[in-house]
Amino acid sequence: MLLLPDYGLISNGDFETTPAPSGGTAGSDLGEGITSLPGWTVNGTVELVESGQKQGGMILIVPEGSRALRLGNEAQISQGLQLEKGASYAVTFSAARTCAQLESLNVSVFPAASTVDLQTLYSVEGWDAYAWAFQAEADDGTDSLLSFKNPGMEDDPTCGPIIDSIAIKKLFTPERPKDNAVVNGDFEEGPWMFQNASLGVLLPTNLEEAMSALPGWLVESNRAVRYIDSNHFVVPQGKRAVELLSGKEGIISQMVETTPDKQYSLTFTVGAAGDSCQAPLAVMAFASDQAQNFHYAPTGNATSQLANITFTARAERTRIAFYSVYYNTRSDDHSSLCGPVVDDVRVWGVSSTVTLTRACAASLLSLLVTVLMVVTA
Repeated sequence: MLLLPDYGLISNGDFETTPAPSGGTAGSDLGEGITSLPGWTVNGTVELVESGQKQGGMILIVPEGSRALRLGNEAQISQGLQLEKGASYAVTFSAARTCAQLESLNVSVFPAASTVDLQTLYSVEGWDAYAWAFQAEADDGTDSLLSFKNPGMEDDPTCGPIIDSIAIKKLFTPERPKDNAVVNGDFEEGPWMFQNASLGVLLPTNLEEAMSALPGWLVESNRAVRYIDSNHFVVPQGKRAVELLSGKEGIISQMVETTPDKQYSLTFTVGAAGDSCQAPLAVMAFASDQAQNFHYAPTGNATSQLANITFTARAERTRIAFYSVYYNTRSDDHSSLCGPVVDDVRVWGVSSTVTLTRACAASLLSLLVTVLMVVTA
């Protein structure tokens, strides 16, 4: 059992430390089923694969480094972690399919569990990074068991998903700003991202989950959105943002606190991630009963622009939501999904002064029309 820092790679999370050879040269267990792995408990047909290793005419994907792990039918790996009871954590990991399109991974830290669908490939590299969140329930000083399992039953028992680069991060929900009803509207708090990982991190749907890897937000639909950083993408402000993928199949939303019958303004920044995403780029935004799409049209050297919706709250909690209007791919790679970037989301009450000014303007306009009618009569 390992006492973890608040973030980073877990013990042998990159699988670069191999089992002691069972006789013969070091690494003789590569490409074959293993029964032990430093830092992990192994059950079922688990295989260490090397970068460049082939299966028939197919080269097996190793997302990072020189080694990764493939889980056969109903195979599972587990590691005991010492976590803080009641704290929220996000697990980041890389995964790739091998033999079957419908492969998936069961990820769990008892009693929390989720199935991550690997059917949709979001990048041409053949793998993606994912994040899953949970709340630690084990008492302090006792074991929380992190497990990855292949639930499938393929014709070839050695087939199954490849997993690599497993890291963890303790999540903190930012305090809501006094002038903004949105929690984590700048997206600065989220899952761990490796500094050398240029694909961002996919956030799968979490409607049925108690926790979100992006504090304050839900991913509502059956496709993922991408959490991006300023090291590898263009981010409108700060270091983090969200890139919307897969049209209306990739929605992020949040319920914000509002006062019924009060006017509010929803503002956000929409832009391009700098990943050669093909135009047109557009975001559909929702606030209460208002919906509007905003097309991103770059001007000069600008990489983002401000968008705004004014709405009247109907209840004490109001849903705001965003999705990409189009299904976009990169111009240099039609296999990789991309989309518009959303950042700096704010909901704030429209002041009574503004409302009064509008009312006065309407009254003056009405009075002017009346005067003109009298003059021309």
